[in-house]
Amino acid sequence: MTPPLRPCWQNCAVQADAEMQAIDRMEDALAPVDPAIAKVRGLITGLELCHHKADRWVANIIEAIGAGETTKGLGTRVSQVEHPAERVWQNACAALSAWCAGCPIERIDPAFGDTRASDLLAGLGQRSPLKEWQVQRVIEKIRSTIHWPRPLDDPAAQYVWLLLDVGSYEFAYLTTCPEHYREHEEFWQATVRTMIRDTVDGDEAQLSLGLAIDMLWPCHWDFVENLRIVVAAIGGDLHPPTSFAACGRNIATTPLHPRMEVVTQTLRSFCGEDAPESSVDQELLAKLGEPSDERRWLAASLRKTIILQLDPPPAMRSLSAMTGPDWLQNPSSS
Repeated sequence: MTPPLRPCWQNCAVQADAEMQAIDRMEDALAPVDPAIAKVRGLITGLELCHHKADRWVANIIEAIGAGETTKGLGTRVSQVEHPAERVWQNACAALSAWCAGCPIERIDPAFGDTRASDLLAGLGQRSPLKEWQVQRVIEKIRSTIHWPRPLDDPAAQYVWLLLDVGSYEFAYLTTCPEHYREHEEFWQATVRTMIRDTVDGDEAQLSLGLAIDMLWPCHWDFVENLRIVVAAIGGDLHPPTSFAACGRNIATTPLHPRMEVVTQTLRSFCGEDAPESSVDQELLAKLGEPSDERRWLAASLRKTIILQLDPPPAMRSLSAMTGPDWLQNPSSS
């Protein structure tokens, strides 16, 4: 009988394979695990390779393995320091808000990334109450995630999920319109039943517009392209030239693949396994410090997490290939 998945693996698997079980036994041999070491392991559990700063996160984890401790983690960034991507997110919200307020598109032209707002908004086409409602949901999604311009505890900054019933690394689909949207249930129905036609890992797929808005994370490495796909879908273009990538969906498209291959080979070498010398980053290897039981356990955990996130096992792959609940395919049910 396969042992239950330990919480530390929740960001990359739904069940433990033989290699993960062997890594778990390494942890058991260390018991009790030093709290400082456990905190480093927590960084690995919090790693998401779809994040636009994932490369830096991995570098921080490697430094923490070498140091045997860390001061990094969620919420540790100095609040007065603006993140470089925040201006992109703010400009996107400002442009969408101006469109909803009726401002002519040609007068809405802040830049975010390599995209001009006027080019993005042109895809919305003729204004309608449904489109304005959908764009407002996009604005709320972005603002609730970046906590701008309101603080996190302000109810006006909260986003109400359109289609996802979200828990910690678990989710289910809603089966009825949320109470928050009941006044405009016809708009909600139209949004969740609109299907974007794209691909998942090269195979033809479809994605509910409601689900795409739910998964429109500003922190994603391809946020601007994802936003373009959503805005175009609101405007009626349901066949994007690129595929929507969020969380584990289309993770193979991340530009981090080559670098993470070097990282995993370096971690393999550190753990005493054979790895091509040309694929080992000697600088990273030095940062890991002298091998010890604690460091080998952490290095093996990081390597396995990266591998599983970039090439998810079947159970995780089926979760990441989200399109929407089955009832969306049956117009007579809701």
